[in-house]
Amino acid sequence: MDEKLWEECVKFHGHGCPGLAIGYAASFAAMERLGIPMERAVDEEIVCVSENDACGIDCIQYLLSCTAGKGNLLFRRTGKSAYSFFSRKSGKGIRLVVEFPAGWEDLERGELMRKILESPAESLFVFKKPGFELPEKARIFESVRCEVCGERTREDMVRLQEGRKVCLSCFKPYDRGWI
Repeated sequence: MDEKLWEECVKFHGHGCPGLAIGYAASFAAMERLGIPMERAVDEEIVCVSENDACGIDCIQYLLSCTAGKGNLLFRRTGKSAYSFFSRKSGKGIRLVVEFPAGWEDLERGELMRKILESPAESLFVFKKPGFELPEKARIFESVRCEVCGERTREDMVRLQEGRKVCLSCFKPYDRGWI
């Protein structure tokens, strides 16, 4: 573990915690498994699809420069501590699912964080193939004015309702209890 880099991640996030340590370990494991050099993504060369919105993604943002605004940090909110990483250059992808050794769930937070940072990736993650393809690159959409509230929204987020273009906030779904 690179102490200086870890401290930079802690500063970026605001505090050190086991979740941040998971993101730190996941970032380095992904770089190693995908052959990604230790450099921040200028654009979308590296893509991360996180299945949670927890602390670990801050390390992924800081270390790999995967960000929601740039379009290379995406969320599939399954609630799982799992991350899929892709290299656009090679087309390769890997999914990391957190699976701690038995007994770790009883550790005090500081001890758990230390163990995560000091352990090899193979003892922290199950490595799998992502269950989906590399997401397409981010696109720029036109803005459309909602005919109910008057606010502008991305064109792909507009719905037609009673012959009017409406934003998702104004759209009233007709599902009659169906999910």
